[in-house]
Amino acid sequence: MKALTRTLPSIGFSLLFNLGFLLSLLFIQRTLPSLAKELQLESIFTEEIPQEEITRELDLETAPAETLNVIAGGTPSSSVGASSQAAAAPVNVQKAAVMKEVNIRPVMSELALPTDALIGEELGEGEIVGEVGSMVEGYGAAMGIITQEIVRMMRQEKVTVIWLFDESGSMVDDRKEIRENYIRVYEELGIASKQDKDLRKGGNDLLWTVVASYGRDIHEHTSRPTDDVELVKAAIDKVPIDQTGSENMCQSLASIIAKYKKTSKSRKLAVIVVSDESGDDGDYVEAAVQEARAAKAPVYFLGRESMFGFPYAQQRWVDEPTKEEFWIRIRRGPETPFPECLQWNGLHSRWDAQSSGFGPYEQVRMARETGGIFFVLPGEETTLAGLGANDKRKYDFLSMREYQPNLVSRQEYIKDRATSAFRETVWQVVARLNPNSDKLLFQESDPELNIQSEHFPLELAAFTNAAQGQVARASKAMNLTNEAIELMEKVKPERAKEATQRWRAGYDLALAQLYIFRIRLFQYLLAMDKHANNMPAPQNPKANEWNFWWDKDSVVVPDEAQFERLKAAFGMKMTREEYLEMVKTEETAAIERLKAIQTEHPGTPWARRAETEISWGFGFRVGDRHWDVSGRRAEAAKRLPNL
Repeated sequence: MKALTRTLPSIGFSLLFNLGFLLSLLFIQRTLPSLAKELQLESIFTEEIPQEEITRELDLETAPAETLNVIAGGTPSSSVGASSQAAAAPVNVQKAAVMKEVNIRPVMSELALPTDALIGEELGEGEIVGEVGSMVEGYGAAMGIITQEIVRMMRQEKVTVIWLFDESGSMVDDRKEIRENYIRVYEELGIASKQDKDLRKGGNDLLWTVVASYGRDIHEHTSRPTDDVELVKAAIDKVPIDQTGSENMCQSLASIIAKYKKTSKSRKLAVIVVSDESGDDGDYVEAAVQEARAAKAPVYFLGRESMFGFPYAQQRWVDEPTKEEFWIRIRRGPETPFPECLQWNGLHSRWDAQSSGFGPYEQVRMARETGGIFFVLPGEETTLAGLGANDKRKYDFLSMREYQPNLVSRQEYIKDRATSAFRETVWQVVARLNPNSDKLLFQESDPELNIQSEHFPLELAAFTNAAQGQVARASKAMNLTNEAIELMEKVKPERAKEATQRWRAGYDLALAQLYIFRIRLFQYLLAMDKHANNMPAPQNPKANEWNFWWDKDSVVVPDEAQFERLKAAFGMKMTREEYLEMVKTEETAAIERLKAIQTEHPGTPWARRAETEISWGFGFRVGDRHWDVSGRRAEAAKRLPNL
């Protein structure tokens, strides 16, 4: 103890106090037979459960279809979303008061995809609910289905199609592809007009097109609706790159529909939105739905899968002058009205890019409620960053049918969730352990859950000062994790009564993660203590910082000196061997909980996330690094764009 205090006068006591405190959380009242009455410690590590999700496909073909009963561009696979299926009915369970610090809300629905025959049929408006997730292999396949939809509408009346493009820089290549494919819509409609007697009666102005785009504001690029293909292509070329970083999708959609509802009273309206983000104005989603339904305008989306239970993705951006790479956060999710997964990875906000198998909630809800289709565009995104970006795996369709998100309004979702103590507890844990400020989805956030693991000063005194604050944060996080486990364990008997696999999976994963996070936090503190007391010389003579990187093979096993510090701080009477055996047992149990999720929820995002947690492990590797001494990166950061 004296050696530690002498080495770290300011942090020594803090580390030992917090390690003692954490040990008291980790090992509450477990009786060790060999020590009998001398010492009783009980592990708060327990046993838990599993979860996961969906996908869907079409083969890409760019040639126009030559008959009306063929879907140009490909054939839908049996993956996500079914037009004829109603949303799952919410299940009433009991309400309970939990975690008073925060308050928020939930929802549920069903999905499935139509067969070739179904899409080829003429389905009158109002006979089906919109498609919630048609997985296609590119814009060509989507264009084929959209052509079929337009033909169906044109049999009844003349149609005005509004193309609404997201102005973000990441969509430039997508707009070019649509521009080149757009002519095939007219080519196929020409073929259809010759074959279909109803279309032959319609005249030459059956289809008009409007091109508009949105960022913070909405912009129109066609002076009036047109049937001139070249004017449409030129209008697409005019779509600018928004510099504000705001994506007001819902308001823009409502605005453009309201305008053309008034000026196109004798024509059918349809809107096609092209975007790789879920938008920043999700609180206007119901207004957009109402406007579209009032105009009887189906809304189609060409978009990307939502992040799994998380609102954000990261896009890679490289500063050309310096070649420095940055990850910029964009909004792409979640797939449900409110997140049903932990937003935290046990050390800081999530940074992974795991997909959910479904589209973002706002977009899928609008498509479903208006009789449109949400097209999930797969394929590699070169700018998507984070673990799981462009993962080649696809979720199992049959497995995912049981895990479909609830797509009711946010208010309905909140009411539904509040009827169940089980669901409400999961939500309150997710909300309390949220490190991100997001006024749409959470009433509160706790930025102190973001614990520093990189960029610690190299010098001892400076390291001591920086580490002290992070130790305090880790200690607080451990306490909150312990409280969350207690709440989740309390409602475990209710799990068997829960009717939906999705909520059961969410519970299983969250609880298994909490046990992993507690071990991870404890390892972080042990690594900090070990480094503070040993402070090795950096391997790189030019290094200017220390970093604590996750490494499953670098679990800290306290040596005799560190164990003596733990014993002195906590008053432990067990031997080092007994302590190590206890920790090993709990680490094994934590991994088994995650493996159980893979067994019980195979082929789903929950199983995929459990696999990821296992691969990350518990440990931290301490390494030195030479980091931006010249200030080049800091200078490049001043040029970060708003995506």
